[in-house]
Amino acid sequence: MITVKVLTSSDLPLLLNIADDVFDNPVDEAFAREFLADPRHHIVVALSEGVVIGFASAVRYIHPDKPTELWINEVGVAEADQNKGVGKAIMNEMLRLGKQLGCVNAWVLTDRSNEAANRLYQSVGGNIAEGDTVMYEFGTVEE
Repeated sequence: MITVKVLTSSDLPLLLNIADDVFDNPVDEAFAREFLADPRHHIVVALSEGVVIGFASAVRYIHPDKPTELWINEVGVAEADQNKGVGKAIMNEMLRLGKQLGCVNAWVLTDRSNEAANRLYQSVGGNIAEGDTVMYEFGTVEE
């Protein structure tokens, strides 16, 4: 049986007990503790027998001229648990959380070629935004 849960700062032990291929890298305890302590950072996980088999992380952010939005940063599901509704359950819970937080909308970026992600986001009501968005990445600036 799978349980979907919004983690809080008291859930650090859960975030340290993950299936091997859920996150891109091993979870760092210090980073995880800081993430869970930040009230604008959110993570929803799917648990199977106490092990995290999937997650979605997000940031609730505000801007001086825009209402609160939820930026869904990343979604991951262990390969053995893909195509079983785990990602959809996680996304639905994250969207419910966004509504509870007063966010007017939520958004996520993915590559057009990522068929699994596109199917997931469409299955929970996502629509491809109009426009020709381009993402730039930057390293930190050294003086």
